[in-house]
Amino acid sequence: MSKTTAVDTLAWHIHARSLRYFDAIRRCGSIREAARQLHVASSAVNRQLLKLEAEVGTPLFERLPAGLALTAAGEVFARHVITVLQDARRFESELDALRGIRRGEIGIVTVEGLNSSFLPDLVERMLTRYPAIRFQVHTAGSASIARTILDGDADLGLAFSLPRTDDLQQLAVGRFQLGAIVAVDHPLAGETTVTFAQCARYPLILGNAQLSISGLLEPLIRHYAKPLQTVLESDSIELMRRMAARGRGVGFQTRLGLERDLAEGTLVHIPLRMPRALVSELGAYARAGRTLTPALDAFVRLLAEAIAAREDDEPSV
Repeated sequence: MSKTTAVDTLAWHIHARSLRYFDAIRRCGSIREAARQLHVASSAVNRQLLKLEAEVGTPLFERLPAGLALTAAGEVFARHVITVLQDARRFESELDALRGIRRGEIGIVTVEGLNSSFLPDLVERMLTRYPAIRFQVHTAGSASIARTILDGDADLGLAFSLPRTDDLQQLAVGRFQLGAIVAVDHPLAGETTVTFAQCARYPLILGNAQLSISGLLEPLIRHYAKPLQTVLESDSIELMRRMAARGRGVGFQTRLGLERDLAEGTLVHIPLRMPRALVSELGAYARAGRTLTPALDAFVRLLAEAIAAREDDEPSV
């Protein structure tokens, strides 16, 4: 088999995300700038590049002080990646024409925590590709999202740790670690992991029963032997974030939705240290048995890809 055929065959078998990340690095000459354009963390891009180079069996970029430059193997690989991605875009465009994705309306009910960056990034990508699509987005707690979908008031629900039910179909899912969120100058901010007991030495900021976080923390709270100093209990993720950022206590959330705070250094997320990781499951749900419209199907595909990318960036504890 010739080198060209071998690389071409390999490219088709490597995950599409790796190819897109490689192409972004090639165009930007920097992992950080590629990550910014892809709306993911630099560590996720670097991890995909290392995985790709391991599968190809040779370095694809030279690491230079001024940035990254393609190696000879990288130049060969880049030519094939460009062809593969162009073919994929043409294929998707032809499929979109067949599906009739010209216009349409997508109704979404979502938990508040996704509104800061995760959902805006997705909506922006969708509107860039399909400018005539119209969105209606409603915010609710996880506890009421299932009923909103079943009542027909939304096409799609985005919720954490939604109980399984035969009335709903799960279209995408990702698992994200629950951790403590604190201000950058909080005594716990320098820790790599923390226990709930360490957090409980300080004032706490807790979600109420409307939020799935409450159910996840309930066993820890119940088994903690000492009284808790709770300074705030709320169904507003944003309020809890802001109070934690002001140093008023320790909150509990996943990293999903904290991208801007973490990048700007207003909050620190510290994974909870437990015998078994405490995870919150983000799912996308629709009413069981319903046929997705072409517009909704296209959005769900973008959504599943974004959830997988964020999940890849989860820190190991």
